[in-house]
Amino acid sequence: MSALETGRPAGGRRGRRIEAGLVVGGVIVLGIIAMALVSFVWTPHDPTLVDPKARLLEPSAEYWFGTDKFGRDVFSRIMVGSRTTLFVGFVAVGVAALVGVPLGILAAMGSRWFGELVMRGNDLLLAFPALLLAIMFATVYGGGTLVAMVAIGIATIPSFARLVRSGTLQVLRTEYAMAARAAGRTPFAIGVRHVLPNVSSLVIVQASVGFAIAVLAEAALSFLGYGTPPPTPSWGRMLQESQELLFSAPRLAVFPGAAIALAVLGFNLLGDGLRDRFDPKLEDRR
Repeated sequence: MSALETGRPAGGRRGRRIEAGLVVGGVIVLGIIAMALVSFVWTPHDPTLVDPKARLLEPSAEYWFGTDKFGRDVFSRIMVGSRTTLFVGFVAVGVAALVGVPLGILAAMGSRWFGELVMRGNDLLLAFPALLLAIMFATVYGGGTLVAMVAIGIATIPSFARLVRSGTLQVLRTEYAMAARAAGRTPFAIGVRHVLPNVSSLVIVQASVGFAIAVLAEAALSFLGYGTPPPTPSWGRMLQESQELLFSAPRLAVFPGAAIALAVLGFNLLGDGLRDRFDPKLEDRR
């Protein structure tokens, strides 16, 4: 039976899949945020307390994920490590958005040579992956959370700038934008009144995707020793510390690895769901 005969849209199944991805991604992200907030007021144990008598204990009612080679509670370190991950993600995405969004709008509304200059600069910056750029910054300025945040944010600027420039060019071709220009509105007024509200959905989607990139990059930097320094818990550093016990105590790598994978999956699902929700081209397929 066809979609016309049933009266249901042909993309109904796709719409349910989109909604499911958005809900699952949102639940995962909210769960990580809730865990980070709870860790400010409660953890089962002190995440930095070294207890030689509790070394490498298996998961139990007292130690939910067991303990590491220093006797520290793994679950408590996972909880506190989520704060570092989210903090780096928020700051990195914030830096990228604060620089990339105005840059993209200016590249679209400015002169042709300025737009080309911005885009070629973006292409040059895109040649350096976030992780490689962060390692370069860490080599020059020393490892640390601040260096990781800035480096990841700078590496993500081109994605925001290119996306916002494309969205701005579409807005400028609309009738209301041309009418505003004909009425003598300044470029600044057009950008604030018409462009920015219409590209905000694109920025939200890109921020979600950029957050996943930042989470993965921060974990990789900590694993390599360029990220968050000890004793502050970090999922990437927990992975690095578990290497020598990979065969005797694989759970020490499984738990932080699963946390990283779940966080990246959650933000990617959230970004895909938001993109499908905000993209008008998909409206007729839901």
